[in-house]
Amino acid sequence: MHIGVFGATGVIGSRVAVEAIRRGHTVRGFTTSESRIPDDRGEVAWQVADWRDADSISTGIAGLDVVISAVNAGHGIDDTIARAEDFVVGASAMVAALARHPETRVLVVGGAGSLEIAPGRQLVDEPDFADNLPRNLGVPREYHRVVSALRDALDVYRTSNRLWTYLSPSSGRIDPGERTGRFRVGGDQLLDTGGRDISAEDVAVALLDEVRTPRHIQRRFTVGY
Repeated sequence: MHIGVFGATGVIGSRVAVEAIRRGHTVRGFTTSESRIPDDRGEVAWQVADWRDADSISTGIAGLDVVISAVNAGHGIDDTIARAEDFVVGASAMVAALARHPETRVLVVGGAGSLEIAPGRQLVDEPDFADNLPRNLGVPREYHRVVSALRDALDVYRTSNRLWTYLSPSSGRIDPGERTGRFRVGGDQLLDTGGRDISAEDVAVALLDEVRTPRHIQRRFTVGY
């Protein structure tokens, strides 16, 4: 397949590109600035595209079978908080762009905050959620804005008729680690992982498994150890 990766220079996106190439796919990596394209381009065909602009996305994804979005709104925690609403802007832009490419699938990496801890109760809505962020994730309580924006982005996809899939890992953090290929898959409910965070490598495996065998078209799913 021909796969495009937005956020291809990031922790998750770079591993998605590696996993896709490992499985024999061709990869087009997108970044918002030519200066961020790696000197060693490897087997990735790099292209500049703005994930917040529908025209830029539409031009970039022409000819692709699947698009994977693993973007971050900013560089560093404070910048991401300041730009949190870009996640919603980007989701709206992606939906608009896909209207011009209705056969193209999109897989989006979101956050765990919108997962349910009980029927109808999302993690982000817990009264002490924001106050617990510094202890649980090592981020300021204002990071609540990012978590809420990622939930709003999911709602943008849910109200569209595009071929979308949204992955919310049941992890507080996603960092480089080991590629095990062994994890559980769930739906809208937060998995009890015993506090163990899934690696970026295994998130990439989960995404490419979904590319190979679509099980969550127009649905959200989660993964965790």
